[in-house]
Amino acid sequence: MLNAEVANRRSDAVSRGVGVTTQVYAERAENAEIWDVEGRRYIDFAAGIAVVNTGHRHPRVINAVKSQLDRFTHTCHQVVPYENYVRLAERLNDLVPGNFKKKTIFVTTGAEAVENAVKIARAATNRSAIIAFTGAFHGRTFMGMALTGKVVPYKTGFGAMMPDVFHVPFPVELHGTSVEDSLSVLDKLFKADVDPNRVAAFIIEPVQGEGGFYEVPRAFMHRLRELADEHGILLIADEVQTGFSRTGRHFAMEHYGIAADLTTMAKGLGGGFPIAAVTGRAEIMDAPSPGGLGGTYGGNPIGIAAGNAVLDVIEEEGLNDRAEQLGNRLKQRLQSMRDAIPQIADVRGPGFMNAVEFNVPGSKTPHPDFANKVRLKALDKGLILLTCGVYGNVIRFLAPITIQDNVLAEALDMLEQALHEAAQED
Repeated sequence: MLNAEVANRRSDAVSRGVGVTTQVYAERAENAEIWDVEGRRYIDFAAGIAVVNTGHRHPRVINAVKSQLDRFTHTCHQVVPYENYVRLAERLNDLVPGNFKKKTIFVTTGAEAVENAVKIARAATNRSAIIAFTGAFHGRTFMGMALTGKVVPYKTGFGAMMPDVFHVPFPVELHGTSVEDSLSVLDKLFKADVDPNRVAAFIIEPVQGEGGFYEVPRAFMHRLRELADEHGILLIADEVQTGFSRTGRHFAMEHYGIAADLTTMAKGLGGGFPIAAVTGRAEIMDAPSPGGLGGTYGGNPIGIAAGNAVLDVIEEEGLNDRAEQLGNRLKQRLQSMRDAIPQIADVRGPGFMNAVEFNVPGSKTPHPDFANKVRLKALDKGLILLTCGVYGNVIRFLAPITIQDNVLAEALDMLEQALHEAAQED
C-alpha cells in the first residue's frame, strides 16, 4: 500500500472541509514515533495536536483501556453511572487550581467542553455576553467558532455567528499590542458596546494554541481576574491544549498564582482516547438544572479509564519536570541558531509548549512561506511539525513529553538541518 493510493481514495471519499497537514498515512505508532503504510518512520512533534502528551500507546493507558473493555464499554453515565467517572472527577477537582470546592462534568471533545462552560456561566450569572480574544481558538461548533478569534478557515462560509460574543485584542508585544492596549480596548468595549453587568464570562487560553503559542502576560491575567471580580464576571480558562503537563504544570493557570472559575480541558487528558471535561467552583457547576448538562457519550468508560491512567503516568513519571527539561533543551537549540537563521524572530513557550516565529529578515513582516518551507523540509527528513499563528508564520512544537532523549536529539538535528536548508533558499 502506498500513501498516494490512500490519498486518492481519501480525496474521493472524505469531505475536503477536513484538511490534512501531511499525506503520511499512519500504520502504527509508539511513544514519539509513527510508521506510515509504506513502512517509513517519522518522529512526531505534533502528538495529535497535544493529545498524546504521554506518548502513543503508553502501556499504562493501553492496559487501563483493555481492562475496561473486559468489563463494559458503554452504559451512558446518565442512565447507569460508574465509579471510575466519579474517581476521575474527584482527582480533577483536586488538581485544577483554586482553593475552593469544585465539581466536574465529562463530555467528549474540547469544543463540547467550551460550549458547556458557556452554558454553565450563563446559568450561574443569568447573563448572556461572553468576551474572548483575537487569535483565540475554542472549537468548530457555532459557539466555538463565534469565540474563536480567527476567520480563515474556521468561520469562512458558515454565515452568522452566535450573538453576544465580543473580542478584545490579545496582548502580544511582538506584534505591537501591549497589555495597556488590550485593557484600553476592553475599557472602551464596556463603554461603547456591552454593559459589564451583562457579561457572563471572559474566556481565555493561558497560552494561545492555534493563535501562535503566545502566553498571556502575567499582569494582564491578574487584571482580568480583578475585573471579573469587580463586575461579577466569571473567568473561564481554556486549558484544552495547555493542560496535563504540557507547560510544565498540570494546568497552565498554575503559573499565574490565580484561579479561574471554570476550566475546560480535553486533548492530553485521554492520552489518545476521546474525553473532555469542565471543572469549576461547585456552586457555579451546580447552577444548571439536572438534565441541562451531559450527553450520550459524555464520560465514556473507555475515555474515563484512559484519563485515570494518564494522571497516574504524569505523577509516576514526573512529566511536569520532564516538560521543563525538554522545553529548555529545545529552546536552547533554537536560540543557538538565531545568528545563522535571521528569519527567527522569537523563540518562546513554557514547559514543552514551545514555538519559533519567523519574520522576513531585517523586518517585522511575518514570513509564513518560510515557516511552511521548514515544515516541509523537516517532513522530508522524517520529522512531523505543525505551523500556527494568525499569520501562519509560527512553528509549534508538541512532541510527547515521554519522548526518549536519543529520539529528541535526532529530531533536533533534523530540525536544524531543515532550518539551514530553508534559510539558504530564502
